[in-house]
Amino acid sequence: MIPAIALTLLGVSAGLVAWAVRGRSADWLAPSVWRGPRHRKAVALSFDDGPSESTEQILKLLAQYGAKATFFQIGQHVDRLPQVTQRVVGAGCEVGNHSYSHRRFDFTSAAFQLEELQKTQWAIEAACGAKPVWFRAPFGVRWAGLAKAQKACGLNGAMWTVLARDWRLSGTQIERRVLGKVDNGSIICLHDGRGLEVDPDVSATVEALSRILPVLRDRGYEMVTISELLGKSETSKKSP
Repeated sequence: MIPAIALTLLGVSAGLVAWAVRGRSADWLAPSVWRGPRHRKAVALSFDDGPSESTEQILKLLAQYGAKATFFQIGQHVDRLPQVTQRVVGAGCEVGNHSYSHRRFDFTSAAFQLEELQKTQWAIEAACGAKPVWFRAPFGVRWAGLAKAQKACGLNGAMWTVLARDWRLSGTQIERRVLGKVDNGSIICLHDGRGLEVDPDVSATVEALSRILPVLRDRGYEMVTISELLGKSETSKKSP
């Protein structure tokens, strides 16, 4: 039989690995942020899995309430809908890298991760003329090799403070979850797409957002991009 202390050590080791891979505050495998300063009355809205056919609905809501956001886009969707990426930038929002194929990175090679980041950087630059400076891993999963891939592409990792789980909850549940957890410096993770789906149903997200935005405004929050929240440059301009 395996001694109890050995089982305990195995359990601790497994827990540390799990935290390093998916923990929102972990940065062992790649540099990452998960929140902004607590002293500032501001939050960063972010949207994953776009661009989609519904992204413009979200842009209209953001504009209505004077809000900006960071959109972490999948390279395959950018190639499919480059005009939507252009409209995100034209609305004063920020575009981030969310990989090319939206495949989880655990147990993948460093070469695969680099290719996923590079192809998405190229797709976004071709669409809107600027390269992202932020990367959010699909499903929040980081892996060995990601730090080098991020550095090679000029990217820093961004996780979240509040995960809306809007791909599975109703509009009312999303609203309660976000408003119940948000505080100064929060990075809020929502979705304007659903993985690689074409024309996905994001009506629950849109419904929730229409109620979240006025409440955040009335509570006195600035609603900004991740770069604005952290005082960083938003994009790397396309080389002449």
